[in-house]
Amino acid sequence: MAGKIIADTLEHSTAGSLTTDYVVNGSAKAWMNLTGTGTIAVNDSLNVTSCTDAGTGRYKPQFTNSFNTTRYTPQCIDDNYGIGWVNGYATGECQNVRANNTFTLNDPTTVSFSAHGDLA
Repeated sequence: MAGKIIADTLEHSTAGSLTTDYVVNGSAKAWMNLTGTGTIAVNDSLNVTSCTDAGTGRYKPQFTNSFNTTRYTPQCIDDNYGIGWVNGYATGECQNVRANNTFTLNDPTTVSFSAHGDLA
């Protein structure tokens, strides 16, 4: 038999309490840590079924569970240059593009990606 917990508020013994809306709406719905050089490899992830190498500095994560709209908020960083950008939004995948500070695409050693939004 499956169980279920229903709660509107979470309380910690010393840190106070918060409504479960913060957990539901504020948590990343997908993330991954990727080796971006050579043959790419997803090192760890949540709600990412695979990732395609789409060319130099371009990675395309596919989501296990799609977002309900293309208005989710993705972010990426890498170990070489810091903040990157993401384009090519779709509900089931997005193209994660990484460039250095001169906007020349490159393959960083490690790419970290996350996305916030509502799942379908």
